[in-house]
This record gives sequence, C-alpha cells and structure tokens, in this order.
Amino acid sequence: MNTKQITAAIVLFAAAGAAMAESPFPPETKFVSTKTRAEVTAELQQAQAQGLIANGNNYPIVIQARSPLTHEQVVSQSKSATDNSVYAGA
Repeated sequence: MNTKQITAAIVLFAAAGAAMAESPFPPETKFVSTKTRAEVTAELQQAQAQGLIANGNNYPIVIQARSPLTHEQVVSQSKSATDNSVYAGA
C-alpha cells in the first residue's frame, strides 16, 4: 500500500512539473528597436573615440568627476571634522 502511494505521488509531481514547463518564464515580449543601425554604429564610434570603451565586449567605463578642492583643502576639512566631531564612537 505504501509503495502505491509513493508511486502515485511521484507521478503527480512529474505531471505537475511537465505542466509548468509549458509556459515560458519570463513571458516573452517582442523587442522593438528605436534606433537605426547607423545611429548605434555612430554612438559606438563616438564612445571609442572618447575612450569610454576598453574593448569591444566591455561596458562603458565610468569616468570619475574631478574634485574642485585641492589636497590641502581636503586635509584641512578632515582635520576640522575630527577636531569638532560630535560622534563619540560606538
């Protein structure tokens, strides 16, 4: 009797898995491009000229913005922050 129940459970699980395999996940959506091939090629050439792409398969490199502060200004700000800090530590 126990073997019949185990067999029935296995058959039911297999049937449920097969039924779920029918539907695609995630649901398929049709892709529609808004740019022409020439526009994409022009953008690629512009990015390569600016040095934003290391090689053809990498994502663009994000260039960090330069700080308007000098080294001395940063050092003085850090010293004043440690001198007047309200934080007492944990």
